This record gives sequence, C-alpha cells and structure tokens, in this order.
Amino acid sequence: MLEVQEIVSELDQLRRELDHVSAKLDWTRHPFRAALTYVAVYLVIPTALLVAAHVLVTIVLDVTPLYLRLASVVIPLPFGLAIYAREKVGVRGAILVGALTATIAVVCMLTVTGLNDKVSIVPASWIEWREAIEYAVSIALAFVTGNIIGFLIFQALPKIMTRGGKPSAVAYNVARALGQHVGEEQLRRRARIIQDLLLTLGPLMGIVVTASGSIYAGLKGIFGW
Repeated sequence: MLEVQEIVSELDQLRRELDHVSAKLDWTRHPFRAALTYVAVYLVIPTALLVAAHVLVTIVLDVTPLYLRLASVVIPLPFGLAIYAREKVGVRGAILVGALTATIAVVCMLTVTGLNDKVSIVPASWIEWREAIEYAVSIALAFVTGNIIGFLIFQALPKIMTRGGKPSAVAYNVARALGQHVGEEQLRRRARIIQDLLLTLGPLMGIVVTASGSIYAGLKGIFGW
C-alpha cells in the first residue's frame, strides 16, 4: 500500500513539473504571444475592471467609496489565482505583476477623477499621495492573496491528498521530539501528519497576512484607522 502511495505521489510530482516546464517552453517558443497574453490577461483586463468599478462607484452612482475599496480587493483575487494555475508564476512574480497592475490602475483612476472633476491628476498633498499608495498596496496584496490560494489549491493540497513518499527530515525530527518510544510505522505516520501541517500552514498564514493587509490598506482611509 505504501509503495502504491509513493508511486502516485511521484506521478503527481512529475505532472506538476511537466506543467511548469510546459509553461516555460511556451515562453521560449512563442515569446511575443506569451508576453501579449500576460499583458492582456493579467494587466489589461484587471486594470480595466478596476477602472470600470471606479467609474461606476464614484461617477455614475456616486455612492460611498467603501464599495470601490471592497471591489478592489475582490477583483484582483481570481487573476492572482489564475496566474499560478495557468502560468505557474509564484509569489515573487505575483508581487511584481500585482504591483504593476495596481500602479497602472491607480494612475488611470487618478486620471479619470482629474478629468471628471477638472482638478489636478497628480495628488496635491501628502494625504492624497498616502491614500493612493495605500490603495495600490491593497490591490497588489489582493493579487498576491489569490496567487497563494492558487498554490494551496493546485500544489499543497494535491500533494497532501496523495500522501506518498518519505516525510522530510524536519518532519521526522519534530515527530521524534514529540516522543521517541513508538514504532517506526507510527513515527512515519506522525511525521507525515506534521509534514502535511507544514505544507498547509505556510500558505494559510500567507493568505491571512496578505488578505488582512489588503483589506486594512484598502479600508484604512475610509474608516480612518
């Protein structure tokens, strides 16, 4: 039974590595098309949706900006998830793409507001600059949150579900520290549980931290935190 689990785990690992290699090969074979897809899907579309939400909330409906800030947390999430699921882009890449998307979106929003209200497009005071920066940080963190969720769904959880392979040395050391007077099989099961916890706790903590930061940065100016 353990041998079957190990084979399933190795096959699943090979599949994930093949997906990663395929994503890199696409960049090598069709760099222009790949770059165009990245720009369109992960920059243009989320930016357009964010600007559309800005226009709808602040100009068309003219309601409280709370709805805009909430939309700016929700909109980037699926794009951060998709960039991991489809392109196998990790957290560092998500931070870069999220920051770029957030910057372009906020600049477009400031431009729309300036043209509509006939005021300066560039923030006129440090308070306005701070609000713009906090807004951009909120959008970028929401993008990263979606990316970590994608890692949890498509990488960490499948690896746990296969439950194959030998637990890591760290997991074994922690398992022994919890009590050495057990059989080898029980120690292995304990180490496997510890390794599963380590695989999930990291992404979960990342989701909590980035999501909390996104919400805080987005709503800080609204509630005066």
